[in-house]
Amino acid sequence: MHRALGFTLWELVCTLGIAAVTLGAGVPAFRSFLLDARLTADVNAWVLAAQAARSEAAKRGRPVMLCMTVDTWHCSGPDAAAGWMVYVNLDDDHPPQRAADEPLLYAHARELSGTIVSNRPYYEFRRGRRSTNGTVVFCDQRGAAAARAVIVSYTGRPRVSSVDADRRPLRCGDSR
Repeated sequence: MHRALGFTLWELVCTLGIAAVTLGAGVPAFRSFLLDARLTADVNAWVLAAQAARSEAAKRGRPVMLCMTVDTWHCSGPDAAAGWMVYVNLDDDHPPQRAADEPLLYAHARELSGTIVSNRPYYEFRRGRRSTNGTVVFCDQRGAAAARAVIVSYTGRPRVSSVDADRRPLRCGDSR
């Protein structure tokens, strides 16, 4: 007597139904996971940049700049970021612009598809003097509910927060 190998139509329909429900529940969670990962990567990169700038300013005794940029030569302003850079400002120019002889210490191209807005056009770190303080807000498609801020103190120390420096909810700029 031969026994049939394979699945019945009923077993196949049930298996496909379970797979569809599982996939339908998993896709939104995966999207949220992916957005969180990109947001965290950019926030951590900004914190690293601020820490590197602060450390290099203390080590070199020269002003070190952290600013948003599109080309790693010019600071592009507080809300036009393709990424950001850290460099030694040897000629102490204001507004800052990196010259050919000024070493680029760190550059980052952003991962986030959303907005990155700062209340300062650039951050200057100096040894023995006050640094530029300010807040950089990172937002993705989820808006202010998922936004994170990096708050840089007068001493140049960055910290990550879900509220601004005055403990108010974060606000997102226009999406680019």
